[in-house]
Amino acid sequence: MNTRRSHRGPGRLMTAMIACFISGVAVGWLLRENGPPLPAAAALSSNDRLDIELSPERPFQSSRPAGAAIADEREPAVTASPDTRPSDTALADPIQELRHRGLQLPVDEMAVEVLKGGFSQQRDGARPHEAIDIPAPRHTPIRAVEGGTIVKLFVSRAGGNTIYQFDPTRRFAYYYAHIERYAEGLKEGQPVARGDVIAYVGTSGNAPPDAPHLHFSIFALTPERLWWKGTAIDPYLVFRR
Repeated sequence: MNTRRSHRGPGRLMTAMIACFISGVAVGWLLRENGPPLPAAAALSSNDRLDIELSPERPFQSSRPAGAAIADEREPAVTASPDTRPSDTALADPIQELRHRGLQLPVDEMAVEVLKGGFSQQRDGARPHEAIDIPAPRHTPIRAVEGGTIVKLFVSRAGGNTIYQFDPTRRFAYYYAHIERYAEGLKEGQPVARGDVIAYVGTSGNAPPDAPHLHFSIFALTPERLWWKGTAIDPYLVFRR
């Protein structure tokens, strides 16, 4: 019995060594064919990986600029607040300068004197008008009061179809509102000459449908030259003779 056991021992050892050798060869072949096992994160689905990539250490960066509007666009404020609005004396020089330029009336055959007082009229109970309303039949041509550049064609609930025009020095803006339609081909960045027809009188926006008119404003721009930001000037003081 003892002799048989001594012969079986080396045989079992040899068999185990051969089995280990074959297993090693098989594992080596598998690694060469398929590569090493994937890390746990790589085995996740695309949605699971998104949760990892958007961790506080790597915040999501939106392609939309910060503060970009995502709701409906609203008409921008174009006048200074009552506390910062300059006095009439501070505006005397701009008014005189515009008077010397001889601006053309935006609507033909209008009577300037009927515009007196329109600038200071109250709107909505307390808000000053800071513009003049020029009554005219629907589709009456609206003319550029001076040469310059069309900087913005804007549609708002209050003003309807509107135009912002800069003067040649880009120190003043002319604002035309309640327009029925723009002149054919009118576009932003387009240069215009004094007297060019740029639009037609209408009732767009909150104008009464049975009272077509042009809402016209003049603004002294801030140093930033922003089309929606400036100090209102009474057009009557510019147009009166």
